[in-house]
Amino acid sequence: MASYPIPDNETERVEALQSYKILNTSPEEDFDELTALASEICKTPIALVSLIDEDRQWFKSNHGMSDTKETARELAFCAHTIVNENDVMVVNDARKDERFANNPIVKGDEKVVFYAGVPLVNPDGYALGSLCVIDHEPKNLTESQLKALRTLAKQVLAQMELRRKIATLQKANDELQEANAFIQRFATTAAHDIKNPLSSIVLTSQALQSRLDGKVDEKSRNLVDMTISSSQRLMAMVDDMLQYSTNPATLVTKQQPFDLEKLLNTVIGLINPPSDIKIHLPKVDHKLTCSSVALEQIFLNLIGNAVRYNDKEEGEISIKFSQDDKYYHFRVEDNGMGMAEKNLERIFHKDVTLNVTDRFNKKGTGIGLYTVRSLVEKLQGSIYAESRIGVGSSFNFSVQIGLSIDERAILAN
Repeated sequence: MASYPIPDNETERVEALQSYKILNTSPEEDFDELTALASEICKTPIALVSLIDEDRQWFKSNHGMSDTKETARELAFCAHTIVNENDVMVVNDARKDERFANNPIVKGDEKVVFYAGVPLVNPDGYALGSLCVIDHEPKNLTESQLKALRTLAKQVLAQMELRRKIATLQKANDELQEANAFIQRFATTAAHDIKNPLSSIVLTSQALQSRLDGKVDEKSRNLVDMTISSSQRLMAMVDDMLQYSTNPATLVTKQQPFDLEKLLNTVIGLINPPSDIKIHLPKVDHKLTCSSVALEQIFLNLIGNAVRYNDKEEGEISIKFSQDDKYYHFRVEDNGMGMAEKNLERIFHKDVTLNVTDRFNKKGTGIGLYTVRSLVEKLQGSIYAESRIGVGSSFNFSVQIGLSIDERAILAN
């Protein structure tokens, strides 16, 4: 039977202590400063941060006892502190206390006579150890000294909690980096796998185009031309994906002047909307400078959704553009199904899908608009939606104007 008191929640208490992953770690200045301050305030030669595990007390900080790293639990005054009903346990003269009078560290060379310890109780109510001060002769502490000792004990526990939270965040960050690395590898593999059959489609279609030249009607020839054009556009997108998978920053940092109308026509060609949907494009008489790769992905999602969720006999989609000194402003509006106001913010969250099927009887994945918002934010912009059920929706977003080639050259020099 143990010669020291054991808390009723001993198993859970030890598990809680181990969750901090602090046992057997190196000394740290933050803890050593607290024990030095406790020693100074209480006028004692020794101050300890003592943690009690199954069979020992281990010192995270041991001011005045630097040669001692741990002791057996049956010798530890702190083993009594963690079951003490008061918030501080004071032993004025251990030689006169029947609990400790025959303790080897009282009778031996250590000469532990005075002891005062405050239990380190974590937010879940488990006493993990104590902050204590020790002297070699009988002593009393004033109320102000006891109050200071309690305050310092709270700071010890705060340091322990901080380190546990940092460790948790680091673990989450490591897992996130691992997941991102997997996604990056997957994107590279997928892009390579897609590129090969796409190349075959282009070559086959071009061969078919050559064989059918002058032998088929204009409509058939246009279908072949459309197949070639769409495949080549997809090839360009796959090339962008490959570049992005090896260097994600290029998706938003690769900024070259581009023609907005040409970009939008490329996107519309990839979507290939049904003939009952009219898409109106803005007239812009100058080139834009920002990430055309990111903007193409944004419009693919927004225009694609406007097509998919349009339930009108005559669908209308309008894309509007304006700019100020710092931002390009875009608006994609439609006369489609619309959505409830309560969903206007939710739709930009990851994995959020509405229980709605599109004109092709399919449901969304909850990834597209989350990706759109992520891209817009990477371009130093913002996005919001407006909608009325049965009337239609509009998606309004702004992205920061990029530097021109001349401006970048000036900065580089």
